[in-house]
Parts: sequence; structure tokens; C-alpha cells
Amino acid sequence: MSEQRKAKAEDFDWDNLGFEYHDLPYRFRAYYKDGKWSEGGLETDSNIPVNEAATGLHYGQTIFEGLKVYRRKDGGANIFRPDRNAKRLQNSAARLMMAPVPEELFVRALKEVTKANQDFIPPYGTGATLYLRPFEFGGGPVVGVHPADNYVFEVYATPVGAYYKGGLTPTAYVTNHYDRAAHGGTGAAKAGGNYGASMLAGDEAHAAGYSDVVYLDPRLHENIEELGSANFFGITKDGRFLTPKSPSILPSVTKYSLLEVAKELGLQAEETTISINDLDQFAEAGAMGTAAVISPVGSITHNGNKHVFYSETEVGPWTQKLYDLLTAIQYGDQEGPEGWAVDVPLD
Repeated sequence: MSEQRKAKAEDFDWDNLGFEYHDLPYRFRAYYKDGKWSEGGLETDSNIPVNEAATGLHYGQTIFEGLKVYRRKDGGANIFRPDRNAKRLQNSAARLMMAPVPEELFVRALKEVTKANQDFIPPYGTGATLYLRPFEFGGGPVVGVHPADNYVFEVYATPVGAYYKGGLTPTAYVTNHYDRAAHGGTGAAKAGGNYGASMLAGDEAHAAGYSDVVYLDPRLHENIEELGSANFFGITKDGRFLTPKSPSILPSVTKYSLLEVAKELGLQAEETTISINDLDQFAEAGAMGTAAVISPVGSITHNGNKHVFYSETEVGPWTQKLYDLLTAIQYGDQEGPEGWAVDVPLD
């Protein structure tokens, strides 16, 4: 296969990046065969030869992760909580009967890709980051419905801009009749099929003028599960940080980080069942995930009834404090718990 034109660092306007893919010079790739992973290493070709009968193409043996590299003020770089993403990829692999990627291999891949592409880590202060996408898929040829014998693990990198231009901006969400995941299904795994199934619901919400969909539990269609591809949180009028608890919710690294950050700020924090009919208990609300860290929720419309939280135009004070503290830890401006901001050795 011929290689695509590689990106060059001088081509980027770091202050005006979008959230897009760019073909950088290097990616890390390892292969699972005969019951073990290869040592893996850097490769330059962004195209992967795949057998036509690969389970990743036919039977959904495809899982992935998402992390960011943050340029520190001193010129160094941090990866945020890579051990949590490593464990989540292993859990996703177990659910889809795929070969688990060892944590050592996972973290080494992140660091090697970051160092090899260090010229593409956006400068401190731009709000931009280097996004890392680890993924694994079944590459072995299989006709019957059973797991592959061979797997491919890769990490690629692409610089991305700040999710919000000009600060946090509340957006509107809406419920609908679609389910994000079945009870007992793959909702807790970061499986590619979950995202493919969500595209129609998201597209219909966007066409109606909403930011995304509020997914309710698949059994009762009453309790909040996720907001698009992000986890939900609400801050009650009496100072509690609440986020939904369900076996079909993806365990967000950002969510579990914010649960701890909320406690540091003096909020009572817990995972619990949250009914769509109890929105009036919240003074503020938001969606949380790797891409934006926090996306303030201005309103949720359910069965034609619109509920407005703190404001449809301004971010709430607690939401701003949560965002400021977590991003300060990610960028290394403030010391966080051990293992959260992991240094990446650069040249």
C-alpha cells in the first residue's frame, strides 16, 4: 500500500486546530499470534493490511481507547492516567473474547508514539493536545462465529484543538426511543459496535437542534445512563456531585477522576440511580469525557418538556471549578494524586 502524505509540524496553526485526524509520521503496532504478543514497535505506514475474513470486519471484535498528551509549562509532557485506560481496554477485550494487551505494552506504546511524534504536541497555553487512540481488532480469518486467533494492537496520534473555542458553553440534550446498549450487553466495554449503533440517534438529535442524545436505561427507559458518548453528572442544590450507576455504562476515566476532584472541592460525590423525572434536584449538570473533559448541559428535553439547569448560556460555578482543577492537574500546573499525570520522556 502507498503511504499518505505525512503531516508536518510547521503546517499547523496550534491556536486553531479542529478535532480531526492527521497522518503523523509514526504509530506503534504489535501483533498477537500463537498465544503471545510481539514486542511491537514504531511503524510509518498508516494503512494496515487486513484479511478479508478478519473478525474485526465481520463480528465486531474491535475495541479502542482515547487519551491525551498535555504539554506542560516547562516544555515536558504528561499523559493522564494511562493505567486506567490500559485496564479498561483489558476489560473490553475480556467481554469480546479478545487477547488482552498487557499494561506494560500499552503504556510503552503510548510513550513511544508520543516521543516519536513530539514535534506535534501543541504548545502549552493553546488549549490543544496530542490525542492518542489505542485500538485492537481481530485480524485472523474466521468464517464461523468464534474469536480470532490473531489480533492487531495499535496506537496512533493526532493533534487536536480545544474542544471549546472561547470557554465552556452549555448545550441542549434530548431523550429519544433509542437504547445505547442492552442490559447485559457490551455497554461497559469500549466496543466499536456501540458507537456505530449510536450514530443514527445522534444524527437525529443534531438535526433537531440538540447537541446529542440522553440515553435512558434499556429496561425501564426512566434512569439516565449516558449523554451521547459521554458520562452524565449533576450537582444538586444541596452540594452533591451525582453520576449514574449502571452495569451498561462505560466506566469513564474522566468520571472517576471528577468523583475524586469533587470531594477535594468539598462536594459529596457518589454514583447512584438518577431518574429523568428528578432533574429539578440539580442546580448544574454536565457531560464528561476525554474529548472535552466537561461539557456543561444547559437543558434536557424529555417527552417535549424542557428542563433548564443553571443557564443555557453560562457555565455554572461548580462546573467551572471542577474543570479548572482537573485540567490544572492534567497540564501539570497543580499536583494531583499519584499516577494521574505521567511524565513522558522527550528528547
